[in-house]
Amino acid sequence: MMIMASRSYTSVTDRGKLKTSKRWVVKIGSALLTNDGAGLDRERMQSWVDQMSGLIADGVELCLVSSGAIAVGLQVLELKQRPDQLPVLQAAAAIGQMGLVQAWQSCFAARGHETAQVLLTHEDLADRTRYLNARGTLRALSQFQVIPVVNENDTVATDEIRFGDNDSLGALATNLLEADVLVILTDQDGFFDKDPRAHTDAKLIAEARALDDSLIASAGREGGSLGRGGMYTKILAAQQAARSGAMTVIANGRTEGVLTRLRNAEPLGSLLTPDLKPLAARKRWLASHKQVRGILIVDAGAATALRDKGRSLLPVGVVAVRGVFARGDIVAIETEDGVRLAAGLVNYDSDQALSMKGLSTATLKQTHALLEGDALVHRDNMALV
Repeated sequence: MMIMASRSYTSVTDRGKLKTSKRWVVKIGSALLTNDGAGLDRERMQSWVDQMSGLIADGVELCLVSSGAIAVGLQVLELKQRPDQLPVLQAAAAIGQMGLVQAWQSCFAARGHETAQVLLTHEDLADRTRYLNARGTLRALSQFQVIPVVNENDTVATDEIRFGDNDSLGALATNLLEADVLVILTDQDGFFDKDPRAHTDAKLIAEARALDDSLIASAGREGGSLGRGGMYTKILAAQQAARSGAMTVIANGRTEGVLTRLRNAEPLGSLLTPDLKPLAARKRWLASHKQVRGILIVDAGAATALRDKGRSLLPVGVVAVRGVFARGDIVAIETEDGVRLAAGLVNYDSDQALSMKGLSTATLKQTHALLEGDALVHRDNMALV
């Protein structure tokens, strides 16, 4: 049976945004999934999936970040404590990943949803090309209404490239998908001003600004015996998510109907809010970059479309390409008179841009040149200056 979390009170205005947000990343920790190491809790997993299915029916694009592979493997190996030896952890992950993914697939299939396993390392997201490929894969899965189940690729990770915890992975997935909401389900009722396991007078922080540095001081660094996280890593994850404009909710995964109730803006857990909306935060980040890799020179029609109509930059409007840049680099967009209009993330490298400039979308589609979309720079990845 799931337990009821203690009631908290927070801002109706910020909570109300959970009702309308369209893209969620849900991260679930090892202690919850394995019932503190007793094996996968299939009943609770199905309950979460039932709630996630309801979110999807309500128009939410969903990504699940799941811990638990190592914990499942340790149970199979009959190890009571998480070992320090990396090869043993990798072996446990290899064993546990099979059962974990099969369990999620079975639960989602019961509600008529297809799933896909996505394994990532920090190295995948540190490299620009691999980052863009990972983002493209997740977006393609969304287009096919397939739910990605993301986990760290523990079987090949080393100490240098580990995420360190799946809270961090949840934040990185949030940034990768440009999600509106990161939900971290844990075995605590939320974030407290001190450790509630050691202090009976600890108070739940119902709402705070994620980038408030005082939160770190209140978070302990100790995690459980199964996972690598703790409230400290959850706050760091919330701060990372906030930098791309996403709000984070830390809530008790054992609370009855927790995801459904969060969607309905019930005051559960701790809500950590960003300073800006996701798109505004992204555009501020783009606009803050003074150095660019290249310049796209556009004609008067494209300039008007960008400046006055909020359009994306299509190849047909580009008259010249300057500099050498790769897909995903930040480029400037300027008029033929040298007036800078915008900066943005380019979808094609400089050689491709040169071959595409001035050509219509219809022509480029005939030559199969538009592998990364119709736009050289999409409006969501562009900031006017």
